[in-house]
Amino acid sequence: MGMSTLQAAGEGVTQREPARGAQGLAGRWGWEEEGWKQCQCPTHSHTYSQALGLAPSGKTTDYAFEMAVSNIRYGAGVTKEVGMDLQNMGAKNVCLMTDKNLSQLPPVQMVMDSLVKNGINFKMYDNVRVEPTDRSFMEAIEFAKKGVFDAYVAVGGGSTMDTCKAANLYASSPHSDFLDYVNAPIGMGKPVSVPLKPLIAVPTTSGTGSETTGVAIFDYEHLKVKTGIASRAIKPTLGLIDPLHTLHMPDRVVANSGFDVLCHALESYTALPYHMRSPCPSNPITRPAYQGSNPVSDIWAVHALRIVAKYLKRAVRNPDDLEARSNMHLASAFAGIGFGNAGVHLCHGMSYPISGLVKTYKAKDYNVDHPLVPHGLSVVLTSPAVFTFTAQMSPERHLETAEILGADTRTARIPDAGPILADTLRKFLFDLDVDDGLAAIGYSKADIPALVKGTLPQERVTKLAPRPQSEEDLSALFEASMKLY
Repeated sequence: MGMSTLQAAGEGVTQREPARGAQGLAGRWGWEEEGWKQCQCPTHSHTYSQALGLAPSGKTTDYAFEMAVSNIRYGAGVTKEVGMDLQNMGAKNVCLMTDKNLSQLPPVQMVMDSLVKNGINFKMYDNVRVEPTDRSFMEAIEFAKKGVFDAYVAVGGGSTMDTCKAANLYASSPHSDFLDYVNAPIGMGKPVSVPLKPLIAVPTTSGTGSETTGVAIFDYEHLKVKTGIASRAIKPTLGLIDPLHTLHMPDRVVANSGFDVLCHALESYTALPYHMRSPCPSNPITRPAYQGSNPVSDIWAVHALRIVAKYLKRAVRNPDDLEARSNMHLASAFAGIGFGNAGVHLCHGMSYPISGLVKTYKAKDYNVDHPLVPHGLSVVLTSPAVFTFTAQMSPERHLETAEILGADTRTARIPDAGPILADTLRKFLFDLDVDDGLAAIGYSKADIPALVKGTLPQERVTKLAPRPQSEEDLSALFEASMKLY
């Protein structure tokens, strides 16, 4: 929904366009009906935070938001507690999921030592695919169904955690068709009503925040696009955030993971406000996990962004900088709490075909046997173009984030918000030696129609962009992202 006048059905309340003066397009809201007064406290006088009050029946946009997040435990060495946690849960037969590379590294060894020490019976599935597909999900699901597990442990990055969430879901709902829970319009997008088994997530990268969220992303090979499953029901029971694991990441993995955190924070903070998202759910079980920007997610997003600004470059440049890598590990979880409830928008929506249509590009520092554009890289390459496009809807927020990332905004004008944030992002990426746009990873203008076609099914996220976009707009954004510098 755009920023046009919105009649709240049955209540006679008209929401007007914000004043366009110094407050900018996303400034203050006024109410026609007597009794609706704007709160001037710091929380609600902030851009985008005005509450709509109680929902009248028949309202077309939502009136509430919900916060759902996994329990998280943070600390150096906290992984060794996982066996005790499973014992405390009464787990008797555990599925341990990871990928081939990690299965040989200390994080997985630490988990297995804890399971053995605490007498936990487990089977390991180490065939997780980095950037999973529907086929790799189904292989993991088959393993989970045969194993009749009563708990799951995922050790790895977002690929492993997401694969484990899917395995838990479909093993708990064995008669469901795979597309039943996959996001519409690709799948049926059915709400999850079956009880799932406990899942403990042990992240080894600082990017996806998947240990906090109810989202599992995969490549749908038939259409060559990424899609996923989004439901609060699939979020891990517990995330064990152990900064010691970050010391095993090569520098490009740190950088690309960090770009995912950066975009999670920026996109969730600039997303359509929750009370402007439609449709309003008729039952709370159908309220989406991605609800739009809201006052609680905002706090996590801004704080994550501050950590990224301070520590990402240090974490990339020095593998022994435990302070920087520890803070990025926390930032990943913070941004996960934010976007896991607010959602992301165009950078992510456009990233899915960028990853899915990869031709020959193989990212440095990723030990895989298939062409791969790492998720964080596919997301960040469009960020300068995207935030130039969205800035007119919430210029203050775009300027605020640019300032957090190091821009001097003291003399900035509201219309310059987009270009200022875009330039700040370009400098940030240049300093971290990022490929020069989509052309540098194998795309050309001839690929733009296919990239647009792959973005169109991503309505779950693209509709959360604060500014609606046409196919022509998407084409222009991809074209503007071909070269960054």
